[in-house]
Amino acid sequence: MLRRLRSLAKGLSRTPPGQILGKLQSLDLASGAAERNAELAAWNTKVMGSVIASQLYESGVAGRQAPLPPDPVDTGFGGRLCRQEDIESHWLRHWCGQIGFVPLYHRKVWEDCYALQALYERGMMMPGRRGLGFAVGAEWLPSFLAARGVEILATDIDASDLRARNWIQTDQHGGRVETIFKPGLIDMESFNQRVSMRSVDMNEIPADLHGGFDFLWSICSLEHCGSIQQGLNFVVEAMKCLRPGGVAVHTTEFNMDPEGPTLEEGTTVLFQRRHIEELEARLALAGHRMLPMDFGTGTGVLDQFVDLPPYPGNSAPLSIPEAPHLRLSIQGLVSTSIGFIVEKRA
Repeated sequence: MLRRLRSLAKGLSRTPPGQILGKLQSLDLASGAAERNAELAAWNTKVMGSVIASQLYESGVAGRQAPLPPDPVDTGFGGRLCRQEDIESHWLRHWCGQIGFVPLYHRKVWEDCYALQALYERGMMMPGRRGLGFAVGAEWLPSFLAARGVEILATDIDASDLRARNWIQTDQHGGRVETIFKPGLIDMESFNQRVSMRSVDMNEIPADLHGGFDFLWSICSLEHCGSIQQGLNFVVEAMKCLRPGGVAVHTTEFNMDPEGPTLEEGTTVLFQRRHIEELEARLALAGHRMLPMDFGTGTGVLDQFVDLPPYPGNSAPLSIPEAPHLRLSIQGLVSTSIGFIVEKRA
């Protein structure tokens, strides 16, 4: 054995370093190690991102130590992309305090707070208002808004529809009281008085819902309508559900590359700037107004951090650190969340 090792060592000493590296890479490819190393590289990236986020949390600008202002503020913004500065802002931290969230660097936290801010600034959080939620899943908004006296119709796709299967398996389907009733926000009696539920396909909105609501919302839903065009069609058709002067608030998945390829069809699609601009034009033709859109991507270090798979709930070689999740890779496309607001003509 010792002679064999010495012979191998002599052979390596005569082999140029580049050839050694090439042989090792060939071994990696043949053994599948290259794929496993890519997974570990993604995990290393998560660790580094987690360290950056942890340092920001420790400074108190976000996270569990961040102050949660008791009073809301007006921002005057319209549509925008999720940004690091928003997570650290007064407006977002206020809504986190109200709804029971921690202001983490996560786009899903941003989406709920964005919708609440948009509705607050338009006077929709008061008794006498009526709101319609699409694909509500396990959202907190129905309970939160009902606690403020708002009458809510919470809708989701019918549980018997095959498209609902994954949402039901992950307990994100909104067809049951137990998924949207949040006892920390409202008591059951008030919830039952103000919240009703109904199965609605976003691609086929029933005509009897037309004209019956002061506001409507969808959070990270219209990208699941089946295609880019179906998602855009939903936004336009949903405006029929509003009373004159009503407001619609939507968030969805956004491909940050304005010119490159995107996901046009399937269970999840990725909208690009051109699609949002097309939507604005279509809404204007119908007499509605999309509030000005700010496509700025932000200047924070976490605005440049792209989270990589695996994500929580997926298999991983090691436990996944709490990486920032303002940007993420969806099939190799850098994505984030976008929100926009549409006002119905009076």
